[in-house]
Amino acid sequence: MRIIDELYLETPFYGSRQMTEQLKSMGESVNRKRIQRLMRIMGLEAMFPGPKTSIANKDDYKYPYLLKNLNIREPNEVWGTDITYIPIETGYIYLVAILDLYSRFVISWELSNTLESEFCVHAIENGLKLGKRPRIINSDQGSQYTSKAYTETLKKQGIEISMSGKGRCWDNIFVERLWRSFKHEEVYIKNYSTCKEAKEGAEWYFNFYNQKRLHSSLGYKTPQTVHYGA
Repeated sequence: MRIIDELYLETPFYGSRQMTEQLKSMGESVNRKRIQRLMRIMGLEAMFPGPKTSIANKDDYKYPYLLKNLNIREPNEVWGTDITYIPIETGYIYLVAILDLYSRFVISWELSNTLESEFCVHAIENGLKLGKRPRIINSDQGSQYTSKAYTETLKKQGIEISMSGKGRCWDNIFVERLWRSFKHEEVYIKNYSTCKEAKEGAEWYFNFYNQKRLHSSLGYKTPQTVHYGA
């Protein structure tokens, strides 16, 4: 699963057949049925820019997409959120993050060993504790984001809910870039053994990402500098 995760970051267009053949060429003894099962556990699906860890619930209400032709001009106008898979020695866990789409500032994040909606709600609540709230939050249509617990939390704060539909797989591209940086610059280097190590690593990295990592797209400034104008 760790190898699949690394390959998927580089080749998100690979389905189970191509992934199987790629692993075989690397000397791994695998078959397609096994790779299909592992990719389902990881929430991976070909032709998407990132892991489809959010599976839609057909009974939940889907909210409209609000970012079309929107020119984001300032921090806290739009936040984006997504979920990714993190390998550890004893198995795997999931990470959700809230990102300000103007400044690329990581507002909050949360780890979980399940894909229930609670950890997404906690991430939102922790982000709102910083004293700012966005006008819009954008996500995919996964069951975590269409759940009543999640949507009611946003509605109570007067936040507009935006959801990317089919054919808009690049809407969360900034969060996907965050995942790519986090995994290449932290996760795959440290090889976490436990959830505790993963939490400590995420805490260190997101502080570094916000406060010290220079972004060419931000004019070689840090997200914190752009977000707070400091």
